[in-house]
Amino acid sequence: MRRTLTWLPWVLLIIVILGFLGWQFMQKPKAPIASDGIKMPAEKVEPLINTTRTGGVVSYSEAVKVAAPAVVNIFTTQKVKQMNHPLLDDPAFREFFGNELPDQLKQGPNENSLGSGVIVRKDGYILTNNHVISQADQIVVALHDGRRAVAAVIGTDPDTDLAVIKIALDDLPVLPFKLSGNEVGDVVLAIGNPFGVGQTVTQGIVSATGRSDLGINTYEDFIQTDAAINPGNSGGALIDVAGNLIGVNTAIFSQSGGSMGIGFAIPAKICQQVLNSILKDGRVVRGWLGISLLPSKQDDILVPEQNGVVVADVLRDGPAAKAGLKRGDIIMSVNGEAISTPAQLINYVALQVPTSTVSVVVNRGDESLTLSVVIGERKSQSNKDKQFIPLPKQ
Repeated sequence: MRRTLTWLPWVLLIIVILGFLGWQFMQKPKAPIASDGIKMPAEKVEPLINTTRTGGVVSYSEAVKVAAPAVVNIFTTQKVKQMNHPLLDDPAFREFFGNELPDQLKQGPNENSLGSGVIVRKDGYILTNNHVISQADQIVVALHDGRRAVAAVIGTDPDTDLAVIKIALDDLPVLPFKLSGNEVGDVVLAIGNPFGVGQTVTQGIVSATGRSDLGINTYEDFIQTDAAINPGNSGGALIDVAGNLIGVNTAIFSQSGGSMGIGFAIPAKICQQVLNSILKDGRVVRGWLGISLLPSKQDDILVPEQNGVVVADVLRDGPAAKAGLKRGDIIMSVNGEAISTPAQLINYVALQVPTSTVSVVVNRGDESLTLSVVIGERKSQSNKDKQFIPLPKQ
């Protein structure tokens, strides 16, 4: 009797384990069986998005480590001009000072401003905004590693609000251009020196691409982002999560002067084009037709249900006038490329080499004409400044 009681708990334990394993087996999903009795493979659910591209990111520190050293702070000094008081020309007044005026009476005070820039070549070339350095008497560049250097202006392009400056330092970090592949929804980081507090990184997404007709620059193809951009960020870098340069921050839409989640950056492809042109020719050479265009919204009213842009005016003796374009013509295509907005036409023509010939298709009333236009060279124009703020000087 005792021997039976000794083995009974072990037998019961084995029975419980076997029962539990059998229950687990019964809970496993079984492959569906078709009407003909053949077992079908279990359904495989695919993810809705590529999680290797967007999932699992908990830190952007590696991208910042790559990009931050190549983003610089720019300090500029401008001597303020002030009108001489009539007393300064009075002989008695000058005699009081022994004909030697105090320094503070000889010249105005200095005005300091802040901005940012991006090192794009190891030999010291830096991209920044033209409005950051346009009025500067001296430009000082402060690197992430603590070094400082006085910069020289190599060339400027007010039409895109870009400028190239150069410093003479060794072992410089460089930020590579990423010319394409940026999509709405991609995570981006803005690096700059907002309000002079020091290098700062903010995070957001690409809100839109190809923004134009904003009245900020003559040539517009902006990346819009909600990454916080403020005064002092101007000329700084907009990077992707791999640390590549996708744009140079240049403007914000603001009613208060601070970030409202609508910032604009000049795409890397335009930055590279301007850089190469300035280094080659000392200026940016662009094609020109010699016409003005109606805004896109008016085009939609005048030419509904079709593409094309309306010629508002034709400059006398300009390339378009010589080719026979007239006011009211609707430009449908250039060299076979369909035109739908004024910005698209302006940007396309700007890339053409002066003296080259393009084929322009226009609608004039019920008639379609093909005209050959010899491209002219466009002269640089100043930036416009409306409610869009080109990140004002701090």
